Parts: sequence; C-alpha cells; structure tokens
Amino acid sequence: MRLRVLDFGFVPPYRSQAVYHGVAETVNIGDEPVLTLVNPLDPYVCVGLHQEVALEVDEAYCRERNLPIIRRHVGGGAVYLDRDQMFFHFIFPRDQVPRVVTELYPMFIEPVTRTYQALGINAEFRPVNDIHVNGRKIGGTGAASIDDATVMVGSFMFDFDVASMAKCLRVPSEKFRDKLRQGMDDYMSTMTKELDELPSRDEVKRLFMDNIAATLNVTPEEDEPSDAELAAINQQEQELAEPDWTYQVGRKFVEMGVKIAANTHLTESAHKAPGGLVRVQLLEKDNTIADLVISGDFTCWPDTGPFDLADALKGETLEPESLTQAVTRHMEALQLQIPGVGAEDIVAAIQAAIHRE
Repeated sequence: MRLRVLDFGFVPPYRSQAVYHGVAETVNIGDEPVLTLVNPLDPYVCVGLHQEVALEVDEAYCRERNLPIIRRHVGGGAVYLDRDQMFFHFIFPRDQVPRVVTELYPMFIEPVTRTYQALGINAEFRPVNDIHVNGRKIGGTGAASIDDATVMVGSFMFDFDVASMAKCLRVPSEKFRDKLRQGMDDYMSTMTKELDELPSRDEVKRLFMDNIAATLNVTPEEDEPSDAELAAINQQEQELAEPDWTYQVGRKFVEMGVKIAANTHLTESAHKAPGGLVRVQLLEKDNTIADLVISGDFTCWPDTGPFDLADALKGETLEPESLTQAVTRHMEALQLQIPGVGAEDIVAAIQAAIHRE
C-alpha cells in the first residue's frame, strides 16, 4: 500500500498545526494513508487538547515575546516548538489501524526509534508514548481521532530550547522556574546532545522513509496536497486562531477556594497519574458534585471524554467509595481510553479538591 508523503517544509506556526488537522479532515475510509512533515518557521507554544491555558502557560511572557498560543487536537502537555524540530504526522483511515490507542504507539514509534538508531542514537520506546535514549527523553508522541482518520504525531528533536520552554510555562515562583529549566535540561536529550555532527533534515527524512517501509508494510511516495486538502488546511488555520477554540477548556475557570454560599465551594487540584497530570476544578455543594471541569496533559479517546465524564458526574456524592464506583461506571459507559489514567486517578484528583475547613 502506498503512503502519501506530503512534506510542507518550513511554514508559519498556525500552518504547522493546521497541516495535519486539515489533511485528517479530508481522509475517508478506504483512502490511502498519509504522512505529513513540517517544521515551524517561528516559535510558538502549543497546548494539549485537554489542557487549561490559564493553568499551564505564562500568558504575559508569551504576549511580550509575540509567541502564539495554539491548542492542538491531540492530548499531551504544553510545549515550546520551533524550527529545530521536524514534526511528523501519520494520518491513517481508522479502519487500517488498531482501535486501542495504546496499541498505536509501539506501532508508529518503531520507525522513529529505528531512525534514531541508524543515526547512532540508542533510542527506545518507553510506554505510554515516549522515546528515550539512555534514560533521557528525546521525544513524545500523541494520538487523536479526527473524523474518519486516526492521527499519530511526534517530532525529531534536532535541538530544543529548554530556557524558552521554562519561561513559557506558568510556575509558582522564579526559583521554581530555575529548577524546572535545570530539570528539563537534565531529563531531555536531542540530536545536538547525542551526536558529534548534526545530520541534515534530508538525511533524517531519508532514513525515516526507509524505516517506515521496513516496519509499517507501506511504500512511502512523495506527493502533493490536493485542492481539497489545501482548502481544509486553510480553514483550519483560521479555526485554530479563534480565541473560543484556544480557551475553550477555561470557560468555567474560577479562582481557587471561592466560597459561593454555605456548603458550596469552588476549588481546584491536580493529581499526577502515570499517563499525565489530571487537573480538576470542582464546584461542590452539600458533599456532591454540582459542576466539574477535568483537564490535563493526558491523551483521551474520544476527545470529548473529559467533558462528557465531567457532565456525567454531576450530582454524584463525593464519598470516596461511591465516587470510585460512579467514575468507573461512567468511564466504561462512555468507552473512554485514557492511557495511564484510571478511575482511581480521576477520583484522587477530585478528592484532593474537596474543600476542608
């Protein structure tokens, strides 16, 4: 089977995200799969589908530096992106790939780790969806379902600006920011760190195509985007720039610890699960969930899952055992796939938000 390869080269920030969003919208069952490649011309901050911008990003710093904040349709965390990262997007009709999200990662990460290995970098897959080299992270991936397409995204890290990344994130203090920067520098790796001589983009691309052919049973062939794909990409550029899209999760955001009335409080909390950080904003009334927002840097299928689960939990008691049963029941009914995040993690986040005198 042919894999259409659409290499868009270096493009402006919004287009670098619009490329795979737009192409995915045009994919139908039975179509040939597509791989898109792109590098951002200019830096920007990209937040995950389920994240709350106000909780994750230093918006003042981004405004000062004219850094766009772009929400993607894929889960995961906020990250600083620039031209030193070549992004790849596997876009397959959903009937051609596994339906279980945890099975997608090893399948599509295999040609990535082989490409790094061919360059002399000892990269390996680390569940749930990361790529590590000698204990340090050299890349993460994310997956999403967009209409009839399944999308798996990632990047080749030629270099990474840790200092700028640390400045873009919201942190409690500048001392914490310094520790964050040092921690990321120690934990993350790049081709610049691992190799004496940096390969060209063309060389990485060539090796990647060879390893895709060897592992995914497809034949990569260079192609040009169709008129329909270009139109969809242009439309996505406009939609991704809409404030209503960027700030959609924050529609219920309130300051922590606000007392509305007797026995009614608005609070927030966070819980670190193996699959990512789970944040909740809780409106509790008389020991029940009056309203709830669930956000974080996890991956969830379907992508409306956090909203649907939060709505389903309205009216449930906050008593731990009953709440655990309710979360488990609703996650099963909604057929949620959240790799590395179980009902117990959702409950832990909610319990941590409960107001205590």
